Amino acid sequence: MIETERLILKPLTYDHLMKYMRSDNSLEEDLQLNATSRAISDELREALEYSIIPNVSDTSKNYLFSTLWTIILKSENKMVGDLCFVGEPNPAGEITIGYGLYESFRKQGFMAEAVRGIISWASQQPYVKSIIAETDIDNVDSSAILLKNNFVIIGADDMIYKWQLIITCN
Repeated sequence: MIETERLILKPLTYDHLMKYMRSDNSLEEDLQLNATSRAISDELREALEYSIIPNVSDTSKNYLFSTLWTIILKSENKMVGDLCFVGEPNPAGEITIGYGLYESFRKQGFMAEAVRGIISWASQQPYVKSIIAETDIDNVDSSAILLKNNFVIIGADDMIYKWQLIITCN
């Protein structure tokens, strides 16, 4: 668990992920949180089914680098979004992150704060040398989150910016 000024980032276990997929507030009940209106995008559902859940159930892997970390707003005791790593560090020490906030919680600085928290955690993990992220070129809000957290663009194509943050201590 990671705690920031306004947020708690909690890694979800296999059982939590199964409840998350149901979208029936059973996860919120299990975590003793207030109900949240959330929808699982097709992209996230596919990632959960074909990558996240299988990787979390693989006991040879560190599930913290494969699972969803739910973002909990302390003042409301409810889930407001999620972030994740896309697997353990590669041989170069890179990890990739992805993130999303539920619609009604956007533009309040929550994701920039959550990314700052996950950077702090990642910087303390052995073998992590940098964090990679990708954003759609037209997703100004997501780019702003990365800029606020000192990521720099290291590549681009017609649709995507590729960002990197070098970890300086661990």
